[in-house]
Amino acid sequence: MPPDRHTGRVECRAVTKMFGEEWARQVVVDDASFVVEQGQLNVMIGPSGCGKSTLINLIAGYEAPTSGEIRLDGERIEGPGRDRLVVFQETALFPWMTSLENVMFGPEVRGTNRREARQEARRLLEKVGLKGFEDKYPSQLSGGMQRRCELARALINQPKIMLMDEPFRGLDAMTRELMQEYLLRLFEESRHTVLFVTSELEEAIFLADRLLILTAKPTSVKEVLTVDLPRPRDFHVLTSPRYGELKQEALEALYEEAVKAFAKGSKAAYDLVEAFGKRVGGG
Repeated sequence: MPPDRHTGRVECRAVTKMFGEEWARQVVVDDASFVVEQGQLNVMIGPSGCGKSTLINLIAGYEAPTSGEIRLDGERIEGPGRDRLVVFQETALFPWMTSLENVMFGPEVRGTNRREARQEARRLLEKVGLKGFEDKYPSQLSGGMQRRCELARALINQPKIMLMDEPFRGLDAMTRELMQEYLLRLFEESRHTVLFVTSELEEAIFLADRLLILTAKPTSVKEVLTVDLPRPRDFHVLTSPRYGELKQEALEALYEEAVKAFAKGSKAAYDLVEAFGKRVGGG
């Protein structure tokens, strides 16, 4: 049975992650404590290079904390598991498999009945707008289509939480907006737990129920912002007064961290500092 909206709660308790030899260790995550609430679309945002992907890898179980602990629905995370699936920045589709075969891969590895797996894969491909593309290979799909296929491949595995590490990065502006709408539609239909990482403030507010704002590296959670925009949500909310208020509040929380990252040469931080200057200066 698929996980319900009451599963997928992640607790990070005083998590620190260091890399490198003891004499030259780099602290990437520093004493981070936060909660990813179940049944919500949680979005994590922070300056470029602050450690967002490291936190995703820790929750996925690909890396272990240097200190502290991470729990999923009360159980300590000790390694990777099918209850946590990651959609990465770069496509992870198998190039030698068709769209249908890619989506069916997980259930087939687990020994699910092939006919049932095929039926569910076709249903999900139709849901993400890929009906008629079942027999196409990744090289025959556009970037947006590949991302939709990856969403279907993740959903068929019925994870407790879907971890999305800047999955729409590199897409053109129109395709990115369409992918945001697809993700919202899927989320609002199922209300399964999502942790979505982005460096784009507009994307973060448009998608989120809760916004986890990170500090510059070494990272921790600076502020948690509740995004109380109505659902179901579409791009009309971008012109609402409440959206503007939330954007200003988040921008002010990010500004100090962006300045710190800018001092270390982050292009994304430079853009944020410049945008903040225009906003407060009326430019």
